[in-house]
Amino acid sequence: QVQLLESGGGVVQAGGSLRLSCSVSGRTADMDYMYWYRQAPGKGREYVGEIRRSDGHIDYANSVKGRFTISEDNVTNTVILQMNSLKPEDTAVYYCNAGGERGYWGQGTQVTVSS
Repeated sequence: QVQLLESGGGVVQAGGSLRLSCSVSGRTADMDYMYWYRQAPGKGREYVGEIRRSDGHIDYANSVKGRFTISEDNVTNTVILQMNSLKPEDTAVYYCNAGGERGYWGQGTQVTVSS
C-alpha cells in the first residue's frame, strides 16, 4: 500500500504563487513515477506533470510549462508542485498520484485563483 497526502492548497490572486506538497509513505520502492493531476469544476481530470524518481526526469503539460515546477525532497519523501504566475483557469482540485491511473491517489487539495 502507498499513502499520499496533499497539502498547501488555498485561495490566491491571479499572478500569485502556491506550493503544494504530497507526502508519500508506504511501499513506494516500486513507484518510479509520481504525477500531479487536477480537476476543475465540471471538467475531467487533467494531467499536470510528472517526475521519474529514478533519474529525476520531469515533464509538464503545455498549459503549465514555464509556470509550474515539480521537485522531490528525498529526505522527507515529499513531492512538491511549485505554482507561479497562477491564472484563474488553474482553479481546480489538485491530486498527487503514484503509479498512474490505476495506482494510488491522494485526497486532493483545492486551489482557487481569483481574478
